[in-house]
Parts: sequence; structure tokens; C-alpha cells
Amino acid sequence: MSIEGSMPAAFTPRHLGVALVTASAILWSSAGYFTRAVPLDIAALLFWRGLFGAATSLAFILALEGRNTWRSFRAMGWVGLGFCLLSSLGMACFVASLRLTSVAHVSIIYATVPFVAAGLAWLVMRERASAAVLVASLFAVVGVALTVAGGGGQGSLIGDALALAMTVLVAAFVVMRRRFPDVPLVPAACLSALVPALISAPLMSSWPANADEVVLLVAFGVSNMGLALVCFTIGAKFIPAAQTALIGALETPLAPLWVWLAFGEAPGTAALAGGAVVLLAVVGSMIWEGRISTIKAG
Repeated sequence: MSIEGSMPAAFTPRHLGVALVTASAILWSSAGYFTRAVPLDIAALLFWRGLFGAATSLAFILALEGRNTWRSFRAMGWVGLGFCLLSSLGMACFVASLRLTSVAHVSIIYATVPFVAAGLAWLVMRERASAAVLVASLFAVVGVALTVAGGGGQGSLIGDALALAMTVLVAAFVVMRRRFPDVPLVPAACLSALVPALISAPLMSSWPANADEVVLLVAFGVSNMGLALVCFTIGAKFIPAAQTALIGALETPLAPLWVWLAFGEAPGTAALAGGAVVLLAVVGSMIWEGRISTIKAG
């Protein structure tokens, strides 16, 4: 059985793609909650997140492929290795940028991913982003800017450059997934989760102190890395690159929501307003694109 070859009959490929990419954005938005809930150093968090994330992806592959698991890793070829490299470099740039510039700068620069993805998709395969997606992406950038308003902080040229590099790398692997829809990239997602764990292992300075922390680390890796990467990797091949990146913008306004619900840290007015703008932009784009698809199908 192919890892990505089956889908529920009730879904069109576009519906499935939107649902899976949305799920990945929701899962990725939980990172702030887990990093607050588990008092370990960043290297330790990245190690456990990557380790349990890779195990989750591998379990998914084993469940579908069985004895053909090794063959599925070989089948990903250079495309899969490229996907893994882009993802790993993107993660490294993300972590480094957060250390060298403000979170607000990183968030706003990353919010331009839909535009970068649209440009790369046109250059690589002449895929044109719809006007609705581009307009919604512009509103999403505004929403992200509102979300982080008041927390701009002091940026740095190197940190901002790394955030821009991360943005380009993310756009590149979104386009790569779209360009090679038939290549099984879930094995590459498994490796993408494992690489940060291997890099972080020598840098760890703390270990989980009790069973509760272990449970949280497992949940962190399974949801925020393993399931999120699987959902994204499968879903991104069914919808245009710019729309994939736009849906990913949901991660920014959702992140403070989980922290609010778990720790009682209510987001400010600017964050609520920005989150509403991003949500309306993404949902509006989905509805519009859905109507266009229905009209074309009819």
C-alpha cells in the first residue's frame, strides 16, 4: 500500500490537502505551550521532540508499508534527501534567529512565506497563485504584525537574515513537495525529525525530572513534530504552494491561544486583533478557492 496513495472517498484531493495542512498548522502552534510546560533547556527540548517525532513518523510508515518500509526510504531518492536537508536547515535557521533577533522580527519575516512560495512555484513550475490567495496572504502579514505589536524588541541584521533564510527554505520545501507529488516523502519527514535530535544531543544540559515531564515530551514529539510533519508532507502535494504557506500562517495567532488556555496568560488586544485578521484571511481564502473549484468542476 502506498503511504500517500489512498484517501477517503468523501474528500476531493483539494479538501484533503486543506484539512491536512490546517491540522499541521494547529499542531505546530502548540510549540509555545510545550516549551513553557517542560522546564528543560532548548537543546533537550529539540532532542526529545525530534526523537519522538521521528518514532511517530516511522510507526506511521511501518503501519502502512510493513516489510516494504526500507524500500520506501530508498524510493524517496534525491528528492527526499533534498526535502530533509531543506527542513533541517530551516529548523537550524529558526532556532538561531530566535537567539539573535526578536521573536516579533522572526514572526513578521516568516509571515511572508506565501509570497516567497508563490514566486518560487512560478519560477520552478509556472504555478500561478490566485489573486485571492495573494490578497489573503497580504492580510495575513498585517495580522501577524498586529499579533506581535508591542513586542518588537531590538533586532539584529544577522538574526533577521537567518529568519529570511528560514523563510526561503520553508518556501522551497513547500514547492518541492508540490513539484514532486508522486515521490514518497513521509520517510524524508521521518529523517527531518531525527536530524535535529542528533544535532541537539551533544548540547543537552538537562533531563526530565519526573514521569509527568516524560509524558509531556512524548506528546510534544508525537504531535508537534511527528503528526505535524506527516500531515504537512501528505497534504502539501494536493494544494498550490502559496495556499499551503498561507494556511501555515495560522500557527502564529494560535500559539498564544494555547498558552492562554493552559497558563492563564491572556493575549493583548493587538494579539487578538491580529489573530482575527489572520483567521479571516485564511478562512476567506479557503471559501473563495472552494467556490472557484466548484464552479470549474461544474
